[in-house]
Amino acid sequence: MSQFVEKQSYSFTDFIGSIEGFEERYQTDISSFKYFGFPVEPILEIEQSLISGQKVSAAYFSMEFGIAPSIYNSFEISRPMSENNQFFAHEVFSNYWLCDYLFKLQINKMLDIPIYGGGLGVLAGDAMKSSADLGYSTAGVGILWNKGYFKQKFWYKHGQVPDELKWDPLTYPGLIPLKNIVTIETKEGTIHLRLWKYYVFSYDKSRACPIILLDSNLEANSPMFQKLTDQLYRSDDVWWKVLQRVILGIGGMKALKSLGYHIGRYHLNEGHAAFALVEDFICREADGQSNEGKAKFTYTCHTPVAAGHDRFSIRDIGRFLSAEYVNAAVRLGKESPESDQINLTFMCLNNCPQVNAVAQKHGEITRLQFPAFKDKIQSITNGVHLHTWLSEPFQVLFDKFESVFGDWRAHPENLAKAADLKRDQAFRREIVEAHRSNKSNLIYILKRWQLSNEHLTIGWARRIAGYKRPALLFHKVDRLLEIAKTIGPLQIILAGKAHPNDDIGAAHIEEILDHIDQLNAHKNVIKVLILENYDTYFGKLLTNSVDVWLNNPLPPFEASGTSGMKAILNGVVQLSTLDGWVVEAADGDIGWIFGYRHEGAEIGHEMHLRLDEDSEALYNVLGDVSRLYYQTYQKGGVTLDSPWIDKMINCVAKSAFFNTQRMMQEYNARMWRLNV
Repeated sequence: MSQFVEKQSYSFTDFIGSIEGFEERYQTDISSFKYFGFPVEPILEIEQSLISGQKVSAAYFSMEFGIAPSIYNSFEISRPMSENNQFFAHEVFSNYWLCDYLFKLQINKMLDIPIYGGGLGVLAGDAMKSSADLGYSTAGVGILWNKGYFKQKFWYKHGQVPDELKWDPLTYPGLIPLKNIVTIETKEGTIHLRLWKYYVFSYDKSRACPIILLDSNLEANSPMFQKLTDQLYRSDDVWWKVLQRVILGIGGMKALKSLGYHIGRYHLNEGHAAFALVEDFICREADGQSNEGKAKFTYTCHTPVAAGHDRFSIRDIGRFLSAEYVNAAVRLGKESPESDQINLTFMCLNNCPQVNAVAQKHGEITRLQFPAFKDKIQSITNGVHLHTWLSEPFQVLFDKFESVFGDWRAHPENLAKAADLKRDQAFRREIVEAHRSNKSNLIYILKRWQLSNEHLTIGWARRIAGYKRPALLFHKVDRLLEIAKTIGPLQIILAGKAHPNDDIGAAHIEEILDHIDQLNAHKNVIKVLILENYDTYFGKLLTNSVDVWLNNPLPPFEASGTSGMKAILNGVVQLSTLDGWVVEAADGDIGWIFGYRHEGAEIGHEMHLRLDEDSEALYNVLGDVSRLYYQTYQKGGVTLDSPWIDKMINCVAKSAFFNTQRMMQEYNARMWRLNV
C-alpha cells in the first residue's frame, strides 16, 4: 500500500516524493506552483480525492489511450526533449509522383504519446478529458507501450510496411515515472511493473485526472518479460496476447492498490481488461467476501466484429498462471461446461452488472449476438471531446454568437441552438468563412501537392480494416473519373493504419496505392493523397478541413465510429452508410446516406462486403454531392441560401449530442453513480 494512505491530506511533498528521479530529471519542470507549465493544485486535489475515499471514485481501464497532447493541452518542458519525441518529416503517397519524390510534409510538432492504435484509444483519451472537465474523481489505467503501435511506411507494390517506433518516455513532457513497483507471479517467473503517471487536465486547467501506465521494461525482469510492454496489440503469439491482458487487468488492479486509491467503480473499456475481474475475485475470496464487489464493475463493448472478442484456451492460460488464477478464470469466463476456452467478452458480460454498447444500433446488434445478456445491455452512444477536436475558427464563430450559444465550452449541448440560426444570413456567411479558413490551412500544409481551395475535397481517415471498406471509393475508377470530368474536379485525402498482422487490411492499402498510381494520368481532374502515420494531429486537420467526410463501413459492423463526429463539430457534411452513430443523426439532414441498410435479426457476415452494389450507390450520390457543391461555390463566391449550408448548420446542431461530456454524464447517471 502507498505510504500516503493514512494521511489526512495529500501534499506537494507527498507528490514529488512519489516520483522516481525527481531531483535528477524533473525539479526544473515541477514545482509547488507548476507542473510542466500547468498548475499543480488540481493534481494535489485529485490525488487527495482518490486516496481519501471521501468521494466514490472510478478507475477506467483501457489497453490504449489516445491523449492527443500535440493538439490539446500540450505540456511544456525546460530540458531538451529527445528527437524521437518530435515529429517533423512526414511522407505522402499521391498521384502526383514528382511531388512525392521531391517533398515531405515538414510539421514541427510533438509526437503524440504513442500508447494508442486507433479509435478505441482516442475514445478513452477523450473520456478521461471529459471526466476532468466534469470534475469526476477518476483514474485511468493503461500500459506504457515502449515502442508504441508501429511506424507506418507505404511502398508501391508492397502496401504498408510496418517499422519499429522509437520514443523516449523520460523526456516526454508531462509523463513521470513513480517509485511504485507491482509484481505478477507467473509460471515463467515474476513480472515486475513500474508505474508511470500522466495527468489529463480539464479545458480550463482547474481540474485533473491521472492515467496510470504499467511498464515491464525493467532490469529486474527477464529479457522476454522486459518486452511485454513494447508493442501495443502484438498478436503473433498467444503468449503476448495473454500476458499483455494479464498486465492490464491484474497489474492494473495491483497498481491501484499500490497507490492507495479507494476505487468504488471499475470500468472495463473493452474485454482486454477482463482479468481485473479475476484479480478482484481472488482478493475477495481471500478476504472472505466472495459474494461482494461484483456490483463495482461496468463494461463497455466496442465491436460486433469477431476479431474484437478475445478467446483463449484454458490450456494456454494454464501455461502462464497459477491454478488459483486459472480456476477463477474458468469460473468467471467459461461460456459452457463443455467449453475448453475462456471468453473475455463473456467474462465481462457475465460478471459486470452494468454493460453498455456504444451506439443505439450497436446495442441492437450486441443483444442479437449475446441474447443471454440482452436485458442488461444498454446503449450509451460514444462522443468526442469538444475542446480537443473543435477548430479555432469555429471557436471564434461560436464566441461571435455568444448571445445564442452561451457558455458552450461548459455546456456543449448549447450547440444545438445552431438550428435557430439557420435563417440568419450573418451566421450563414460566418460558418462558410470559418470552414474556408480551415480548408485554406489544409491546402497550405499540402501546398507542394498543388491542391485548390475551390475544388471539392473529400476526406476518409480511420483504422484500416476489411469491414470499413477503405477502397470502396475506387472500386470503379471510371465512374469516379466521369464525375470529376463532367461535374467538377475532385480532391481525395486518405489516411489510416492496418494492424501489422492484418493481411486483409494490408491488402486494402495495397489496392488503394495501386488505384492512386493508376490515376497519375488524370491528376488534372482528380488529386488523391494518402498520408503516412495517421495520428490525432492529422485526424484533427482532416476532420475539420475537408468539404465532405466519407464514411462507408459495411452495416452493421461499425459499432459507433467517431471521426464523423469530429467532422460535424466543424460543420463538415457527411457522405455515409447507415451504421454506428450515423443512425442516430441521419434524420437531421447532415449530408447524404447511401448503400445497404441492415434490418432484421440476421447480422450477416463481415466478409460479404457488397462492393459492387454499394460502390454504385456511392457514385450515384457523389454525383449529387458534387453538383450541389459546385452550385454553392462558384468562382470564389458562395450561394448563401444553398442547401449545402443548411447541412453544415445541421451538422453543428447535431454535434451537441455527440460529445464525451454527455457520454460521461450518461456513464455516471446510468452505471457509475459517483457522488460528484
